[in-house]
This record gives sequence, C-alpha cells and structure tokens, in this order.
Amino acid sequence: MKVPSLLIAATMLVPTHAATPPPPNMALRWNDALLQSVRTGTLGPPQVARALAIMHTCAYDAWAAYDTVAVGTRLGASLRRPPAEHTRANKNEAISYAAHAAAVDLYPAGRASFDALMRELGYDPADTSSTAAGIGARACSAVLTYRHTDGSNQLGGYADTTGYQPVNTPMKVSQPLAALNDPSRWQPLTFVNKAGVEVTPPFLAPHWGGVASFSGQARDLADAVPRAALYGSAEYQQQAAEIVQTTAALTDRHKAISGYWSDGPSSETPPGHWSLLARTVSQRDRHTLDQDVKMYFALSNAVMDAGIASWETKRDNDSARPITAIRHLYKGTTIRTWDGRDIDGATWTPYQPSTFPTPPFGEHVSGHSTFSAAAARVLKRFTGSDYFGASAVVAKGSSTVEPGVSPAQDVTLRWHTFTEAADQAGQSRRYGGIHFRDGDLRGRALGAEVGQAAWDRASAYWSGAAS
Repeated sequence: MKVPSLLIAATMLVPTHAATPPPPNMALRWNDALLQSVRTGTLGPPQVARALAIMHTCAYDAWAAYDTVAVGTRLGASLRRPPAEHTRANKNEAISYAAHAAAVDLYPAGRASFDALMRELGYDPADTSSTAAGIGARACSAVLTYRHTDGSNQLGGYADTTGYQPVNTPMKVSQPLAALNDPSRWQPLTFVNKAGVEVTPPFLAPHWGGVASFSGQARDLADAVPRAALYGSAEYQQQAAEIVQTTAALTDRHKAISGYWSDGPSSETPPGHWSLLARTVSQRDRHTLDQDVKMYFALSNAVMDAGIASWETKRDNDSARPITAIRHLYKGTTIRTWDGRDIDGATWTPYQPSTFPTPPFGEHVSGHSTFSAAAARVLKRFTGSDYFGASAVVAKGSSTVEPGVSPAQDVTLRWHTFTEAADQAGQSRRYGGIHFRDGDLRGRALGAEVGQAAWDRASAYWSGAAS
C-alpha cells in the first residue's frame, strides 16, 4: 500500500486499519496532483487553501450534474444530466476535465504534469467535445470566472491591493534587535534563505481578508475575535515570558510536534496537510467517489474560509511575533534558549530553521490553529464522529532545526480524534516559538466557527437546498 507522504520523508502517516484501501478515485487523484504543484510552487497558505477550494469546487460542480439532487455553486441545476447518464465513467470524465482546467489556471507551470495525468486517465486534455467533458469545462469555467474577481488578485500575481506598509523597519535576525517603532506591531525579518540569498519577505497577502468567502461569513466571524495584547500590558509580558519558558524546556517530543506540523516552504502547507489527513479518512472508511467529492468540497472551502478569516484578523491586529516581543522585552537580560545556551534576550530565536525563522505575517491569530480547527470540524461532521485514530512517525534525526540530532529516537504522534490533531497543530506553533497562547486558542475557536459555517453551506449544495 502506498502511504501518503506528509513531510518530506521525515514522517509516515499510518492509517487505522491495515486492510488494503481501494484504488484512489478521481477526487483523490486530482487532489494528489495539485498538492505536488503546491510543494514545488511558491504560494503561501491562504493562496494554497483557495487553490484547493477552487479545484475541488470545480470537481464538485461537474459531479453535481450527475447527481439527482445536488446543485452546483455557480450554475445551480442547469447542467443536470438525465439519470441514465449518471454513470461512474461520466462522473470521472466530467470531474477530470473540470479539475484539469482549474489546476492549469491555478498552477500554469504544472500544465505538463496535469496534461500527462489526463492522458494517463485516457482523456485528451484539448478535446472537450464529449458531453461529460463539456460539462466539466462549463462547470469549471463558471467557477474560475467568479474567482478571478473574488478579491484575491490572482490575475495580478496575488499582489497586495491595500497599500499595506509595516510600521517597523526590518530586523536582521543574525544581529541583536536594534530599532523598533512599535513593539505591538508586526516587524519584517531579514535572513538568509534556503538558497543562500538574503531576503526580507513582506507581509504575505495583507489584502486576503477581502477575498470572497464560501460561506459568506468568514470576515464577520473574524471581526468578532478579541484583539491581541498590546505592549505595556501585563498580558503582553506574560505571553512573551511563556514562550521563553516553553522553548527553553522543549523535549524531543515537543520538537517532533513542532517539526511535524511546520508545513513551511516546499511542503503541502497547512491546508494541503489537512487534505492528506482527509485522504487517510477516505482510505479508512473506503469512500466512494461521491463521498470524496463531497468531503473535499466541504473541507477545502472550509479551509479557504479559515485562511480568509485568519488573515483578516492578522491584518486588523498587525501584531508582533514572539521574536520581536521577546528581543525587545529581554534585551540586555540573560535568558535560556531551546539549545540549552544562556543568551542575551536581544538575540533570541524561535525553534525554527534559520532559513525560515518566522512566517512573514502578523501573529494574531494563528493560521495553523484556524486552518486545523476548521478542517477538524468538517471531518467530524462528514464522518459523523470525532474519531480519527491515525498516527505519524517522526524519524530519528529528521529535524530541520537540529538535523541529525533531534529527535534522538523515532517519535510516534497519535491522534484519537480530529480535535486532538487540530489542537496539536495549534500547540505546535507555541513549541516552535512563533505564536502566543491567545493567537493559538483564539485561532482554534475562530476555525471551529468558520468550519461549521462552511459545512452548513456545502451540505446545502449537495442536498439541493442551496439557492
């Protein structure tokens, strides 16, 4: 059995049941294909979440034409085909043409691999003359037309449309903190990336809160989130002290949790990670094509809305990351760091690779927490239970922060429930030193609400109740 790769050979995901799963259906095949482009691409988490949602919405809308009650998101029931045509072959063809169109639009650099998959499946990607191919093409065209003007600025390379400028000048991570205009606010970081180039990434997609959400509720839910602690408050000092203490006391298990959920550059990112976890649910429960089309439709749109909601909150708060707060508060004070050294607090670094010390956007709220809680809520609703029962092995020495050193032995992470997995994903960012407690916990609460709203909307579409 081929087990999905979650983190570049550092881990292995283990499904609950040992029985050989059925061959991957079209929903799984196209999900896998898009994730490969995600890994080799440069889009950040909110853009990846949107890309997955678009492809799975195109697949769902094409599939809905071959269901007796489901309606599409853009064209309603206008594409409905007669019951005699509701065959597996027609669904496969319509889904593939829809998914292919979406994938090429979202990741044009991957066209050759997407075309190759079509040919492997027995389809000519340039020929949409058959009824099923035409259904797929029309369904996806309507979705893409809508999403090209959804506020993401995809056609403009996802560039910011709001004119955001940071109030703080960049901090060079290799040097002690010097100037800081406002300790409450986000600060860009300058560091040497994996390619050996010194970079200062700007705030990623500060306009993302304005992207049209699937449920229509993401922004309102985000705007109700309590604000981040401000400099000068007891809460601000306490949250920084907690991160200093937490990272100084990391065990190998804590480090393994941080690494497993990190989902940084060259990975599936957090949205794609949950797509892989959902794949194990499909294998565990031996899903049909119909089930997986609906599951991924609901899941991907919930995760897209989680990205919109968390980025709306991040932009509104524009809050400092731990590296800024700790270096400012502890400058001139000796503190213990995660590798056991006593250092000047002005040089503190989180438990992250030096080539990507902290993601380039505000702290409050945690995207990992929001994405994960939204995904967990959808999977719980779809399966009818919070039970997950999966595990992952983090290999000895696989840490990207301490390669060859941590963990000293293989570490097995187990999640009895989806909620446990989501909570661990949120906690991992505190172990990693890049999120505060409030950013994590409020992100979890926001994600659960966003996931529920997306679930309600998705299930209304496939039950035929959506207008």
